[in-house]
Amino acid sequence: MTEQLTTFRIGEDVFGIEVMKVQEVTGPPTIVDVPLAPSFVRGLINLRGQIATALGLRELFGFKTQAEAQMSVVCKIDGNLVSLIVDSIGDVVEVSRNAFEKPPETIPADVRKFIKGIYKTNDSLLSVLDLDRLSKELSNSKE
Repeated sequence: MTEQLTTFRIGEDVFGIEVMKVQEVTGPPTIVDVPLAPSFVRGLINLRGQIATALGLRELFGFKTQAEAQMSVVCKIDGNLVSLIVDSIGDVVEVSRNAFEKPPETIPADVRKFIKGIYKTNDSLLSVLDLDRLSKELSNSKE
């Protein structure tokens, strides 16, 4: 059994999302700030007339430095458009579910809660994002 993932990088780390959950990948979006939003909510973007919430994964995962060029991975989560702001886009990869492991305890808890698990690939570790947890975090931050 295999799974297809769209991959992207934040710093040197490689992350993935199930291909079927990705609506599109775009270049750096124009972001409109949202006052009083948590630091990981970068703001809102206009995606051809549809509004999407832009989430900075660097801020969410606690990366200190800002990347120069950034990309947007647009996903539909619970009927809402969400733009994940990442450093760069990778390839679509097919991984064997046999290589899937739970995230290790050594990953900080505030990051681990957003990781479904990790695949060992030939050249790196691939952390799979848990979009449902990301959605819950976004919902909790609105309260």
